[in-house]
Amino acid sequence: MLEKIKQFASEFFVTGDPLILGAQVSIALAIIAIVAVLTYFRKWGWLWREWLTTVDHKRIGIMYIICSILMLFRGGVDALLMRMQLAMPNMEFLNAEHYNQIFTTHGVIMILFMAMPLMFGLFNVVVPLQIGARDVAYPFLNALSFWLFFWGAMLFNVSFVIGGSPDAGWLAYPPLSELSHSPGVGQNFYIWGIQISGIGSLATGINFIVTILKMRAPGMKLMNMPLFTWSVFASCTIIIFAFPILTVTLALLFIDRFAGAHFFTLDAGGNPMMYINLIWMWGHPEVYIVVLPAFGIFSEIVSTFARKKLFGYNSMVFAMMTISLLSFFTWVHHFFTMGSGADVNAFFAVTTMAIAIPTGVKVFNWLFTMYKGRIRFTTPMMWTIAFIPCFVVGGMTGVMLSVAPADFQFHNSYFLIAHFHQVLIGGVVFGFFAGLYYWWPKMFGFTLNERLGKWAFWFWNIGFYVCFMPQYVLGLDGMTRRLYTYDFDMGWGPLNLVSTIGAFLMGIGFIFQVWQIAYSIKHHKRDETGDAWETGRTLEWSIPSPAPIYNFATLPQVIDTDDWWVKKEKIKNGEALPPAPPLEPIHMPKNSAIPFIKSTLWFFAGFGFVWDWMWMAIPSLIGIAICMLVHSFNYDNDYYIPVDEIKRTEASLKGAAN
Repeated sequence: MLEKIKQFASEFFVTGDPLILGAQVSIALAIIAIVAVLTYFRKWGWLWREWLTTVDHKRIGIMYIICSILMLFRGGVDALLMRMQLAMPNMEFLNAEHYNQIFTTHGVIMILFMAMPLMFGLFNVVVPLQIGARDVAYPFLNALSFWLFFWGAMLFNVSFVIGGSPDAGWLAYPPLSELSHSPGVGQNFYIWGIQISGIGSLATGINFIVTILKMRAPGMKLMNMPLFTWSVFASCTIIIFAFPILTVTLALLFIDRFAGAHFFTLDAGGNPMMYINLIWMWGHPEVYIVVLPAFGIFSEIVSTFARKKLFGYNSMVFAMMTISLLSFFTWVHHFFTMGSGADVNAFFAVTTMAIAIPTGVKVFNWLFTMYKGRIRFTTPMMWTIAFIPCFVVGGMTGVMLSVAPADFQFHNSYFLIAHFHQVLIGGVVFGFFAGLYYWWPKMFGFTLNERLGKWAFWFWNIGFYVCFMPQYVLGLDGMTRRLYTYDFDMGWGPLNLVSTIGAFLMGIGFIFQVWQIAYSIKHHKRDETGDAWETGRTLEWSIPSPAPIYNFATLPQVIDTDDWWVKKEKIKNGEALPPAPPLEPIHMPKNSAIPFIKSTLWFFAGFGFVWDWMWMAIPSLIGIAICMLVHSFNYDNDYYIPVDEIKRTEASLKGAAN
């Protein structure tokens, strides 16, 4: 019996690597500390009532953002470990298997578990406030979406201390991801972690499309919506068409591994190229899913801090919706070298080049908005300005990659790595950082320290160029991706060392951001007006910070684009605004424990499928079905906030402001 237990433990826990042992100890200590703090301060009830069971879109948004920052740390550590391994020739810091695992988890975490939740967090915090709504269309589904993401991320992340991480690359191409080449459970963790969180992402896309179409304030037409809301609509449109492809693709791969099918095994009648087509039919639209909201953020920030109406509003809307359509016609440029034929390559080369046109339109619109504006160089504006040259370089190298004959040189080289990070860090991460700084006062009621924010900004930006510019040269010199070591005679050592130094500079920038948040919590400057930047233009700046649970005491009557700015100008000019309608009881959704419980059961079901433990998976699925049944017959899921309570809340908010 003891021998069986030892054998099981050796298979269940990852052993033999000091780095992973250190991670296991750190995780255990962190869990103990969290439990001890919550118990000592008697916060378990508060945690359950206020956070674990909440359906308030603002709190859900904050939880998304907290998770994304933690995932940025995890994915960033993975990146630094890879750069340390590549800093010098013939390094032995990581072995080949561990390097492949880190290579795989870094990509998955940064795209799906860092960029996506940070994006969804901003969706939740901002969109209902921008359109004058009191919540999202489906608050229960919104909570369920978050907890599905959370438990999917936890299932994926636990693999590096239990069972072993996947090592087939972040897109898991067959045959590397099939049982023949990945016989362990790591690839199962990959499939189920992404599958569970992906279902939550799809639900979020549906939820926000309905919210934007059906819950806008009276008078707000589609062509009066803020640009960030438009960008969310464009992004969610892609989500509802792209994520079902990912769901089906991963389901087929799991059937291959679990049931012995051969959808993607060539020697048994399957076709691995079918997988590659499917995964990129999701994968390239995914790039635009995360970058379009960043474009919306930049539009809001440029207009606010240039103190001008955004140049070319209609063309910006048209450009974003055009990108959402064209994003589904570019995926084959990821495998120009795989023998698709000249005609196919030419078509996808043209469509890839074409998508640069609406992207360029937006860049010129931002520049024209800033032209002759009275620009304030706040931290959000600095991130926005830094984005423009960075993204222009990324776009130019993207056009180079879109030329099919040239791609035979660039394909799978570090030139591609540099381009990919130029777009996703310079576009997505810079954009989401800008949005986080911009809307932080609206979330928490105080601004972040500008001095520390600018230190973080410069470390991030200098580190970025030091890290990735050498990689373009390395790619042209023949260094390919997925290499974990190289010889001295390749001549790649000096540039790799410079690149590693740049990565650590970005890590220092992240440390400054954490310091900035901690410092600002202790020494914050309270936002007493609701319009923290004083030049806010959209509806979220018209209410107190942070917003009350019902957002708006009375629904705003929208009269124009940039409605809050227009109304402020009318007041400044002595014009009278229409009187607000009388207060009425506000209909709100009740908190619910079902999303948390149901998603937790999905975690156990996924864990059971990972290990082929039907005794765990089947009861968990039954529990999920019971949760669905209970919710179907739960009619006590809403309540009304009485007028007296609204008056007291509004009076307390005004008192706090004074």
